[in-house]
Amino acid sequence: MLIRVVSFLLESLFFVLIAAALLRAWMNWLRINMRTQPGIFVMAVTDWLVKPMRRAIPAAMAKSRVDSASLMAALVLALAYGVIWALMIAAFADSAGLMTIATPFALLGILGVALKMLIRVVLQGLFFVVLAFAVLSWVQPGSAVHHQLGRLIDPLIAPIRRVVPSIGGLDLSALFLMLILQIGLMLLG
Repeated sequence: MLIRVVSFLLESLFFVLIAAALLRAWMNWLRINMRTQPGIFVMAVTDWLVKPMRRAIPAAMAKSRVDSASLMAALVLALAYGVIWALMIAAFADSAGLMTIATPFALLGILGVALKMLIRVVLQGLFFVVLAFAVLSWVQPGSAVHHQLGRLIDPLIAPIRRVVPSIGGLDLSALFLMLILQIGLMLLG
């Protein structure tokens, strides 16, 4: 029971940190103002890691349109999650303790856990953003938050809008995107 609680807390913490780093990179890619929400929150949560990364990456990468430091921060956080997860499993499951973590299969397992976490954060995070956008489109369609969420998901939802027709004046593209994201999460397992 204790391992489930600790695992849940660890996963939740890293989910928020990785999602914030990825959202920061996405917002910078779309040139969304970081001085409004969720930019303020994202910067507060990720500055401790992204700022040192910016100083460590080559100048050419730092000046590109891609926020390499935020992407690298998300990758480092995912790898840290994989290492901590492996250490927890080794500590709880193996009486030899940490000796089994240095095997090549364990290292592949760490990379697999990190990659799965990154993909899950992307799919689940996008699902939450699209869901919030869809709900706000019914409740407060003209609000600043709705506009901000619309800017975040527009590059993903625009191709679906071209294919999925409006039915009775109702745009179902957000629903189709949520279905695609849910299928991706199911395939991820």
